[in-house]
Amino acid sequence: MSSYSESQIQVLEGLEAVRRRPGMYIGSTSLRGLHHLVYEVVDNSVDEALAGRCTRIDVTLGTDGSVTVQDDGGGIPVGVHPKVGRSTLEVVMTILHAGGKFQSGAYRVSGGLHGVGVSVVNALSDWLEVTTDYEGGRYTQRYERGIPTSEVQALGPTDRSGTRTRFHPDATIFEETEFRYETLVQRFREYAFLNSGLEIRLVDERTGEEARFRYEEGIPSFVDYLNRSKETVHRPIFIQGTRDDVDVAVALQYTGTYTENILSFANAINTHEGGTHEVGFKTALTRVVNDYGKKSGQLKGNDGSLSGEDVREGLTAVLSVKLLEPQFEGQTKTKLGNSEVRGIVDSIVAEQLALFFEENPGAGRAIIDKATTAARAREAARKARELTRRKSALEVSALPGKLTDCSVREPELAELFIVEGDSAGGSAKNGRDRRTQAILPIRGKILNVERARLDKALTHAEIRAIITAIGTGIREECDASKARYHKVVIMTDADSDGAHIRTLLLTFFFRYMVPLIETGYVYIAQPPLFMVRKGKDEYWAQTDADLARLLKELNVKPDDVQRFKGLGEMDAEQLWQTTMDPARRTLIRVDMDDAAEASRIFDMLMGDEVPPRRQFIEQHAKNVRFIDTIG
Repeated sequence: MSSYSESQIQVLEGLEAVRRRPGMYIGSTSLRGLHHLVYEVVDNSVDEALAGRCTRIDVTLGTDGSVTVQDDGGGIPVGVHPKVGRSTLEVVMTILHAGGKFQSGAYRVSGGLHGVGVSVVNALSDWLEVTTDYEGGRYTQRYERGIPTSEVQALGPTDRSGTRTRFHPDATIFEETEFRYETLVQRFREYAFLNSGLEIRLVDERTGEEARFRYEEGIPSFVDYLNRSKETVHRPIFIQGTRDDVDVAVALQYTGTYTENILSFANAINTHEGGTHEVGFKTALTRVVNDYGKKSGQLKGNDGSLSGEDVREGLTAVLSVKLLEPQFEGQTKTKLGNSEVRGIVDSIVAEQLALFFEENPGAGRAIIDKATTAARAREAARKARELTRRKSALEVSALPGKLTDCSVREPELAELFIVEGDSAGGSAKNGRDRRTQAILPIRGKILNVERARLDKALTHAEIRAIITAIGTGIREECDASKARYHKVVIMTDADSDGAHIRTLLLTFFFRYMVPLIETGYVYIAQPPLFMVRKGKDEYWAQTDADLARLLKELNVKPDDVQRFKGLGEMDAEQLWQTTMDPARRTLIRVDMDDAAEASRIFDMLMGDEVPPRRQFIEQHAKNVRFIDTIG
């Protein structure tokens, strides 16, 4: 038995703790954590904009893998810090919890914490250079893995103000170090929507791409953007007010769709897990809609009240609050916890929304009609939903008959393969690891849930089978901790029909089981499209480009190539070797890096409006990874 004593207690000095446990500060060392570095630096510039000192932020992705963020804010002080005895610039860049954001007078509101976020970025970069224009002088300092390599240097006078931070992520920390332009574009668009008048420019020197965002109207423009491919019920409703030093802004609009899309922010930080501000908004919305429905006579006394779910059907809303001391859950700031904010948001939204209904009775009636229709559908769905519920994780009789389950009962070891067609399902059943891999074959294309209400979706046999097999419940009741499998793998053919079925399934998971995606339980299998034979050996290729490379490497003729029309053409051993064997397969995990953009794209691809879908296909066709080349 090992001993436990004082000598085993480690004290990590300075930024060493950040490098030792980076996930505690930026969430992960995956692509999400990598991009979080950029957000932390840009957050500080946004805070300068919130303080009225910054009008423009420029972000540049360098050809050397670096990122440069420059603003025209107030700059960082450089004088000797009275307590530390070093330049304040160095203190801010190298010491956790050191910065002006902790003093109530420097910034009225802030999202990024100057001295927490930027020092973490410094610690996780193999080098970082900061240049500040402050009170008529320009100063700079360089760091390597958070350690200064020189003193703060004065570069001479300047008539500008602002901060320029250039850093290169440490490849020994991050799994990937290549920044994605599209990911940053989506986030910076959000920043610009939330900070009216702020200009944000992104330049990718690797490709020559450039994007510029500036929205004078703020979040109503955000709602217009999110709904641009949807049929809308009324013009965006804009609500704005301040109470007890909390600024509240809400823009909302109902559409003809059946899903809700609420985006909430606190001090320009995306609180994708919600929080007290979101609770206050939902409470006020439900109460005001019910009150107006009864007052207008559309809701009779014996009709009962509309639920929050009924009221939010088809709603797109952007909620932004700005407050002095936000209390976030965790450094990655995903949920707001300030209890006082709930009541403030509730009262401001309730007052102004009630006034809107009084002044716009046509829009009010349309919203009530939509909600009452949703209520009737909800009751039908409640009855259908009972058919999909599992009373016990061990109650095998409740599982769908077409499911071939695995024997293991530990969800963390279990995998569910949703397979297209009975033929492929047969190969998968025979080739699988019976202990850990379950097979659920589906027949044909499942219902497009983007165009159907919940009650209709729950009458669809294939959807009921998926819900029952996974065991988490759906929509508001979806609980990822109840998942019977911690890997749900979509395994469809590698052609255009397979891609369509894959998109239908992804739409279902995104609209009905978001927690499953957020937890990282949904995957896409990567089956090969081609097999190349050379002698007795078999080789596999997923795309035309892969095939061309393989033929060249093997020095064989195209006559030796077999193209699979579907997974069912593979025998059990081939399917196991190429697609299901954990030691050799390739799985793509589905994530929720940008929920707003994902929601918009799913609506565009699977909704009723054709022109936006055509434009999207024409724009992105050249970037498609898998496409059926056989007519």
